[in-house]
Amino acid sequence: MAESVIQKKSFEFALRIICLYKKLQSQKEFVLSKQLLRSGTSIGANVEEATAAQSRRDFLSKMSVASKEARETKYWLRLLQESDLASIDFQSEISQVDELIRILTAIVKTTKTTS
Repeated sequence: MAESVIQKKSFEFALRIICLYKKLQSQKEFVLSKQLLRSGTSIGANVEEATAAQSRRDFLSKMSVASKEARETKYWLRLLQESDLASIDFQSEISQVDELIRILTAIVKTTKTTS
């Protein structure tokens, strides 16, 4: 089966978060960077789990969790941006996670209405 847009984008975003995590670690930011790594990579993991869902309800549950993780990731990115704990501009990642949130929200809403 071909990879979906959300699978591709969430995987690419996870790779970007891993690189960002490494940069944050090199700048001695250890606490928020771990939170960001956990939530930012969890988005794609939940999307992957959703592709193997046993039912529509299971699919909806996994995509909903991915959506929540995306929102949490946006929170950590905004916190890092505004706190100046690291000398990194997070705007690109914030824009990317906003796109993931929009896609995941559409998937969840569509799935709910077609149930």
